[in-house]
Order: sequence, then structure tokens, then C-alpha cells
Amino acid sequence: MSGGVALLLRRAGFGPTAAELAAATRSGYEATVHALLQPAAPDIGASATPLPSLPPDPLSGLTNPSPERRARADRARETQTAELTRWWLDRLTAADHQAREKLVWFWHGHWATSIRKVIRPTLMLRQHRTLRDSTDFRAMAHAMVRDPALIYWLDGQLNDRKAANENLGRELLELFLLGIGSYTERDVKEAGRALTGWKIEYDEVRARLSDTAHDAGRKTILGVTGNFDADGLVDLLLGREECPRFIAARLWHRYGASDDPMPARTLEAVAARFPDPSAMLAALLLDEAFQASAGRQVKQPVEWLVGGARQLGLRPGTWDDDTLHKILYSLDRLGQVPFAPPSVGGWPAGASWLTPGTAQVRFGIAARLASLAPIGSLTPESLAALLCVDSWTDRTYAALKDVTDARGLLTLGLVSPEYLVT
Repeated sequence: MSGGVALLLRRAGFGPTAAELAAATRSGYEATVHALLQPAAPDIGASATPLPSLPPDPLSGLTNPSPERRARADRARETQTAELTRWWLDRLTAADHQAREKLVWFWHGHWATSIRKVIRPTLMLRQHRTLRDSTDFRAMAHAMVRDPALIYWLDGQLNDRKAANENLGRELLELFLLGIGSYTERDVKEAGRALTGWKIEYDEVRARLSDTAHDAGRKTILGVTGNFDADGLVDLLLGREECPRFIAARLWHRYGASDDPMPARTLEAVAARFPDPSAMLAALLLDEAFQASAGRQVKQPVEWLVGGARQLGLRPGTWDDDTLHKILYSLDRLGQVPFAPPSVGGWPAGASWLTPGTAQVRFGIAARLASLAPIGSLTPESLAALLCVDSWTDRTYAALKDVTDARGLLTLGLVSPEYLVT
């Protein structure tokens, strides 16, 4: 088994099947990178899992609903959220173009927005479509600054020229476009002024600019003075030399070694391909620093779950409601549920996922996956092939070799260090 190609498939997607790994090994590393990021064949799996269409929000058109109507709406929103989450888990599992799906997942963590505050699944689905349809970071940034879910998440609908709210402006500077240390508090205040006036039209699932609420006065941001509005602010930030390097570093954090700094040469090589995310990712995956980062990335819970489901031939879209509920409950206990990042900073990376408190939860999910999998007999060797693990350490092999129950062996393999760390 080619460890380099296996590493590539594990990091660029959600976990290769044995057949995918065998095919990629025959093609070679560089050809596989290009095939992942510029796939020639149609995505049959994605076509079988089209984006859902949600009904209007349960409170759409109502200005003063009764408490009973609000309670029914809350239940309907919870059902929609569960079904939207089921769909995304299913798409991540079924899609053939795994690198595309992983990149959408990356952007969800980058522009971290949570349904738990936004409440309305219709807004979250619109944001998901925006992230999925954006193939250029510049266009994505302009779309996201007027995204109704992000605006609501960061209180942008309260940002008025008479009472500026700095939340969205601060995060544009700190977490989305430039990074910590690239701005001053004055820049934050002035950016907040540039973003005033955006109001959410919930029934139309969009945001619009209110001229009467927007501060059209001159602002000085990062030493540049002008009548900045949202687009002018985004253009200014995109034009800063910090922006390409910041996005490159974020890609390294999620695809490379989360706890190690990005080598300067690699940073420049990836940043040079800005604003094309696929080209930036290709430069990272082809860099020798990426290939040397094996064993330096811990799978996030969703990556781990989806990878296991793919390799075992399972589809979240076919799970009954009880199974889905228990899986989502367990993911929540692990700290990661799609559409529900814990903060605007997104989910953590690295060893923070490997705590004693979550080990039992992870074991429970693994046992449930094993119970659903159509498997026959297994040995430690065939289990490694099934899970695309390069090899077992002596310690893990000693724990596996005497297990005679196939589902028990599979459960142990799914929670092994060799499977959890890539």
C-alpha cells in the first residue's frame, strides 16, 4: 500500500475505500492530486444526493404568531434541521468527488455559522449553496458579507449608522480574511461602519441594504480613507498581502499539520495561487511539506464518521430516525455536528479531539457502525485493508489478533490510533 497516496486520499477527502485507494496507487501521487481537484468524470454519487429544497420557514409571513404557533414552528425547524444534516452526511459519504466535498466542509468551518443561533434552516441552506457554488475566494467573500445567515449569526442586522455593531467587521478582519495582528481596534470600528445597513428579509431568504441605515460617510481602514461600503471593505481586505497568506495558513491548519507552523516556502507557494481555492489546495498537496506531515492530523468527528461509513458501504440517508438521532446525539457529545459549530472560530483541530471523556462515545458510534455493516469474517490484516490503514503498530496488533468476533474487531479498528490519526 502506498502510504503517500493513502495520506493524500485521507486528507483531501473523508476516507478512501479500498477500491479508490487501489486505483489511486496505480495512477500515482501527482496524477491523483490532479484527478481529485479537476475530476473528469461526472459525480454520480452527488447526483444521487441532490441539494434538498426546504419549505418556507414555519413562521414565514406571520408578524405576531401565537405561542402555540411558535412551538409548532420550533418543532418543524428541528425536523428540517435534522433532515438537512442527514442529507449533508449522506452527500459527504456518497460523493465521488471527495475533494470537492471536503473543501465545502472546510469553508463551513472557516465561515463558521451555527443553526443553533440562526434557527432557520432556510438561511443555513442558502449559505451552504453559496459556499458550494463559490469557486473563487474573491467572489465567495463578497457573497458571504451579504449572506443572511452570517449576518444574523454576528448580529449584523442590528448594525445601524446610529449604533454601529462591530461583530461582523471584527471577524472579517480576524477570522475570515486577514488574521490576528493585521489590524487595529480603530480598523474594527471603521469596518463596522462600512457594514452598517444590512437587513434580513427572512421570507425571501436574503439580505438587502437599507440606505437610511447605512453609514455612507468617509472611513479610514488600514490607512486607506474612502466611502467604504461592504463591497469596498471586502475589496480592500482582499487586496492586502496578508489575505492570501492567511487563507493558505488556514488550509495548512486543516489539511496539513494542525499543530505545526506552515513552512515559509510552502506558505508562499500556496498563497501564490490565490484566489483559486482548488489551485491553492493543489499546491499544498503537491508540496513536500504536506507529504512529510503524516501522523500530524487528528480526524475530526465528522471526518471520522463519514470515512468509516464510506469504507463500510453505509449511507446515512438510509438510516432510520432512531439511528440518525443516536448518531447526531453522539456527534454532539463529541463536539461536532454539521451546521452547528460552537463559535465563530469554528471547530478545534489536533489532539483536542482525543480526550478520555469522548473515547467511550466514539466507541459507541463505532459499535453502531459495525452493527450496520454487511461484513463477513475479518483478520487484522483484512481489517487494515478495509479501513485503508497502512499498518498496525505492535501494540494495536496485539489487541486485535485474538479478537474472533468480526464486528468487535471492526469496532476496535475504527477507534484505533492508526485510524484516528492521519
